[in-house]
Amino acid sequence: MSTSLYPLASLEQIEKSPSRQDGIPAELEEDLRAFGCKLIHQAGVLLKQKQVAVATAQILFQRFWFVTSMKQFGIGDVGMGALYLASKLEECPLRMRDLINVYDLLLQRTAHTLSSQTASSSHHKPDFKYSPMSYFGNTFYDLKDALVVAEMQILKRLGFQVNVVLPYGTLVNYLRVLGLADREEVSSRAWGYLNDALQAPVYALYQVPTIVSAAILLATRHLGISLPTTPPWWELFDAEWEDIWSVCGYIMRLYRNRTQKDQLLVLGMVTKQSVRQWLEDNPPAS
Repeated sequence: MSTSLYPLASLEQIEKSPSRQDGIPAELEEDLRAFGCKLIHQAGVLLKQKQVAVATAQILFQRFWFVTSMKQFGIGDVGMGALYLASKLEECPLRMRDLINVYDLLLQRTAHTLSSQTASSSHHKPDFKYSPMSYFGNTFYDLKDALVVAEMQILKRLGFQVNVVLPYGTLVNYLRVLGLADREEVSSRAWGYLNDALQAPVYALYQVPTIVSAAILLATRHLGISLPTTPPWWELFDAEWEDIWSVCGYIMRLYRNRTQKDQLLVLGMVTKQSVRQWLEDNPPAS
């Protein structure tokens, strides 16, 4: 990781992430990262957690996979640990039991979705019904142990560099500079792109001014609003055009259509055991 106000991945980590070195394709790794962030977001909504804590958790989750392989830790466990840690960092701590209950529900729902989609279409697909765990059974203590280990490993493998700078205040300032602060459709759309970008690794790759500039570019292009070109508006924010365009690519890839096979593959690789099984069944070409 680079040494700056907040750590960014190095070129070597970007080109050869630990998961890719273990044989996980780049596109599959991106999809697993995105799904892990979706689980964090869904858990945050159910727990009525503050957005700053949820966003911080997603950024820590993305950073973690530049130093660790998905073969070693499951995205479900790491997401749970990231949200627990981020809630402490943002001074809005969660009860461990509440977080475990919510993640148990999300994992059960994921398993139900996977089983119902893979079942024959001729059979009736039952609605999801949550089965609460027993607090004296193995499931609760397994999830509790996984949560504690995940939080510890995030801190250890990131070298306790858990400082996160969120982009929302920067977006407001940039829109004021460009005279777009009163355009609600621009601010709301750009804000949405910043939230969606949390599912991509961009917050671990680029500085906040670059990411905010990309969100503004996407919002104004989709709304048909022109921005100053003499001098180029992005130079006001110390952003490089190539980097802005790259961030836009990461964000737009989140919206691409995926085949049902690809979607089911991601749903079935939430745990490290399922990732290891997939790697055994699909060994990388030598």
